[in-house]
Amino acid sequence: MTWEAVIGLEVHAQLRTRSKMFCGCATRFGDRPNANVCAVCTGQPGALPVVNRRAVELGCAAALALGCEVRSASRFARKSYFYPDLPKGFQISQYERPLAEHGRLEFVSGTGERQVGIVRVHLEEDAGRSVHDAAAGRTLVDLSRCGVPLAEIVTAPDLRTPEEASDCLRALRLLLVRIGACDGSLERGSLRCDVNVSVRRAGETALGIRVEVKNLNSYRHVRDALAHEIARQSEALERGEAVRPQTRSWNDAAGRTEVLRDKEEAPDYRYFPEPDLPPLVLEEGFVERVRAELPELPLARRRRFERELGLPPHDAAVLAARGAAADLFEATASLLAASGVESPQRRASGFVLNEVLRDLPDEGAEDGDDARSLVDAGRLAELLRLVADGTISSLAAKEVYRELPASAERPAAIVDRRGLAQRSDAGAIEEAARCVLAEHPDAAARFRGGNARVLGFLVAEVVRRMEGRGNPRMAAETLRRLLEGEGEEGSHG
Repeated sequence: MTWEAVIGLEVHAQLRTRSKMFCGCATRFGDRPNANVCAVCTGQPGALPVVNRRAVELGCAAALALGCEVRSASRFARKSYFYPDLPKGFQISQYERPLAEHGRLEFVSGTGERQVGIVRVHLEEDAGRSVHDAAAGRTLVDLSRCGVPLAEIVTAPDLRTPEEASDCLRALRLLLVRIGACDGSLERGSLRCDVNVSVRRAGETALGIRVEVKNLNSYRHVRDALAHEIARQSEALERGEAVRPQTRSWNDAAGRTEVLRDKEEAPDYRYFPEPDLPPLVLEEGFVERVRAELPELPLARRRRFERELGLPPHDAAVLAARGAAADLFEATASLLAASGVESPQRRASGFVLNEVLRDLPDEGAEDGDDARSLVDAGRLAELLRLVADGTISSLAAKEVYRELPASAERPAAIVDRRGLAQRSDAGAIEEAARCVLAEHPDAAARFRGGNARVLGFLVAEVVRRMEGRGNPRMAAETLRRLLEGEGEEGSHG
């Protein structure tokens, strides 16, 4: 029997604020345990919460970027449950009247372009952190994370495979990082994913029994946990057994999901309106200002790079996924085009993809894919113009680039100081070309046999032999002349 999986995601994104959701405590990661706490976030009697305006702005930005309808008036609620790292005995969240609903996320998966519905985006505070000390047999509690602002994003059950779920999470992370709402760190827990999965007979429309797998912190874990859970449920149904509604965890070392508890439903949390907070009322001007400040979103940028700038799909996807690097590419290509350089987009994208991205941190990291990590577009365009007009080789351009981020020096000045200008001395190039052909007779034979691509290897060897300063165009012409001339002499013999 063929079974079909039905998958939805619940993603908790920590919002990039300096202070917590309802108090002024810092949200810094890595401080000593219980350093960032106060009477509000630890639930002391008489302490009253106050909503963080910046958290509301970022939550609203996430909702608008996902195409959601933002409510003019939403409501906070108390979600009650017991756990040692929840000092109040409840979490301030949103339930019946969330911040936003009815959106969608478009993303690219292995099967092509896909779309998943966004059921809701709501604001809430995080719980603390339990640290299990297996050696001592104790559990320690760190409350510094209590009250950190979160946006919970719930997708519709529109996903069908583990790969689609992983690609959807990747696209959602990229969007949140691009708009500045979240740093996107799965490793530090700034972005945490729960997956809901059920299986049903192929062709059926009714949903099966839902199982939730909690706290998956990598794309691979999402894929592996879903693959295991789909197989586990399918095999149980094949045997005629019922699937129980459960909350499970992923044991990566054992390669299986494991039961945490029976699945809770909304009545178990005893939701009721938060009495210490009034409704969250957003004026139309507030929402429109947040909308106007949104940058171009990653998928739209990717499509524009392909359609208007003619980039190959892979190059467009990689660049669109890196905000500041994509900005650098566009600015550099524009400057090259204005100065009449041939194929400006290809030159700029190739250099950014192959050289610039190599040295950048991951998008969303604290040191960031931002202007501090990048050379300015004016100097990068100048460097690429020196390559285009034959002043320096591509190999020399890489050497010059290494000096640019830490220096204010112009590329031309570095070329002069280091003597990197290309040598166009025909005699020196021919001498180097003859040496290369003597050292690589097999490559020469392959070229004469019709393998034209080997010429690129031979040109690179000539340039390398001339310490990166040989003119590659002249080297190619010289090699071709020598190879074809020797071939003719050999045929006459």
